[in-house]
Amino acid sequence: MTEIWLEVWSTVRSEFADIPDVGEATRIVLRLSVAMLLGGLLGYERERSGKDAGLRTHMLVALGAAIFVLVPLQGGMEVGDLSRVLQGVIAGIGFLGAGAIIKLSGEREIRGLTTAAGIWMTAAIGAAAGMGREATAVVSTLMALFVLAVLRRVEARIAARHEHGVISTDAK
Repeated sequence: MTEIWLEVWSTVRSEFADIPDVGEATRIVLRLSVAMLLGGLLGYERERSGKDAGLRTHMLVALGAAIFVLVPLQGGMEVGDLSRVLQGVIAGIGFLGAGAIIKLSGEREIRGLTTAAGIWMTAAIGAAAGMGREATAVVSTLMALFVLAVLRRVEARIAARHEHGVISTDAK
């Protein structure tokens, strides 16, 4: 029986051999954690705003994008060849985002564009973190939060002025 457990342990160790040392394990955990945290910040903002795609969705999108770029890099894929992986991630996220867009029948209104753009942005942030570009991911997240939180207030003021006749878009 001991021989069986030694074989099991040996197999488990060989399966985890893609992590050669503690430094690489730390790097992997850090990149994936940064992706999840930053995706979570965007998701929290969307959740707080009552949007359908919230905290968990954004965290999973960022984590998934990070994994999609991290694994090929670990496997020795050249950064130039990674562009094909990124193209696939971008296309896949496009389909996910398209599912968030709803055209209301009978109205000339489309909803979910900001949610779709937020999901797309979250994937880009996750990919940046997965590639080891954490500073770019952090700056991008801060800029996205500015667009989502601050510019929402600007849009609300513009809409309020438009309703009160301060701004006219009618052609005369």
